[in-house]
This record gives sequence, structure tokens and C-alpha cells, in this order.
Amino acid sequence: MKAWTHGDTNNGDDEWGEEIKLAEQAVQAVNKLNPKPKFFVLCGDLVHGMPGTRWKKNQEQDLKNVLKNTDQDIPLVFVSGNHDIGNTPSRETIDDYCQNWGDDYFSFWVGGVFFLVLNSQLYFDSSKCPELRQAQDAWLDEQLAVAAKQKCKHIIVFQHIPLFLSQPDEDDDYFNLEKSVRQEIMEKFHKAGIRAVFSGHYHRNAGGSYKGLEMVVSSAIGCQLGQDTHGLRVVVVTEEEVVHRYYSLTDLGSHGIEKELLDMLAKQK
Repeated sequence: MKAWTHGDTNNGDDEWGEEIKLAEQAVQAVNKLNPKPKFFVLCGDLVHGMPGTRWKKNQEQDLKNVLKNTDQDIPLVFVSGNHDIGNTPSRETIDDYCQNWGDDYFSFWVGGVFFLVLNSQLYFDSSKCPELRQAQDAWLDEQLAVAAKQKCKHIIVFQHIPLFLSQPDEDDDYFNLEKSVRQEIMEKFHKAGIRAVFSGHYHRNAGGSYKGLEMVVSSAIGCQLGQDTHGLRVVVVTEEEVVHRYYSLTDLGSHGIEKELLDMLAKQK
């Protein structure tokens, strides 16, 4: 946030006290939710420091110290972003991430819903590790085949970089995946029956849809690049629907959020 405020994104990452306070506020708000969330996802860019930069290790340790206070009954799900493994990741930067935070791509089941966590940097630029991109592609095809056999209720994807920000055919941008890659993934997801993709990266709220596939872009707990507030997105998954709303950290700490989401679901029906 200091780097952005000063207009110098290459420097100014030597202070993150404000981010620590916001992360603490987020953890407290998540812990208060009733009923408890099934899990808590951080959609990439866990810290600001890029691989090899001076403050990265300190930032990671401070984040871990904050996240330790998350209710033990609420599992943490980590997604790798460009600040975590680099804009052009390598086997070394990905290995370092995995040692710190866990696998860079994996799947899990909760309540009949199949979740996939992907390493979107491999879609952005895998020039330093093309074999890792190929491995993720092969794994993803296997996972989608499993999902088809299991007849799961919903399939939901988490990745850092959005497929698109508002329109499936929008121009290439730093904040989306390039068109050729995007089209291939969107079509694969559509054919597999994936309901929604949740992403970060943009530091603003955005989104759209492609053939019934919803692209949901959430702003950040930390630095805002638009007019949104520091916040989190709460998602309610039912037998039929996936509904969600972004809340400021202040609002999230108040009561009645779950009722509000369920009311929103009722209106959709």
C-alpha cells in the first residue's frame, strides 16, 4: 500500500504494518461468521514482495503469524499469484512457494462440491518451465474426468489471474489471460460444467459470464486500485445455486450477513 501511495511500485515495500492490521481484521471477521465457513481462500498475492526481493520472507512470516489465529475449524486454502511465484515463474520459485504454502495446484471435495485450485501463472507465462504447464494441463484433464464420473453438484475453480474482467472477448490486459489461452480454458471449463471461477489479481471487484460459467473477480484485503473497500467475498453454495457478495471488513464483522445472502438466493428463484 505504501508503494502504491507513493507512486513507486518498485520501492516502498519496506512497510506493511497497515496490511497486518487489515489481515488481522479479516481473520477476526471470518472467525465470527455463523455458521462457520467451510474454508477460507486467499486468491493469490499472499504478500507484496516478489521472489528474490528483500522483504519477502519477513512479509510471509508476518502473514503466517496473523493466519495462525484463524479458527482451527476453518481450513485455509492458498492460491499462488504473480507476487508469490513471479510473473514468469520457474521451477525454483514454484518449489519455494510449495515449501511455504503447499501445492500450487490441487483439488478437494466439500459437501458434494468439487473444488479446483490452479496455478494461473503457468497460463500467463510458462516459458521458464513449460513442462510444469504441461503437467498441470494433464492433471486438470484427469480431474475433470473424475468430476464427470462422480456427478458432483457443482465444480468451482480458484485461480489468481481472471480469465477475463468483464467480457469473454475483451482485449488482452495485464489483469486477464490472453485471448487464445482464455478461449481454450473457458471452453474446457464450460464443457466440464464448471459453475464459477473465483479470482483476485485486479485489486477491484469485477466479473462476467461465458456460456453459464461465472467469472468472479474479488478485490483485496489489502491495497485497493479502484473504489472498493478492503474486504472479502462471502459465498453460499446450495444444492442448486452459488451466490456471493463482497463485504467490507467492517460490514463483515456485523451480524446478519448469512441471512442477507440467503434472502438474495430466494430472490433469484
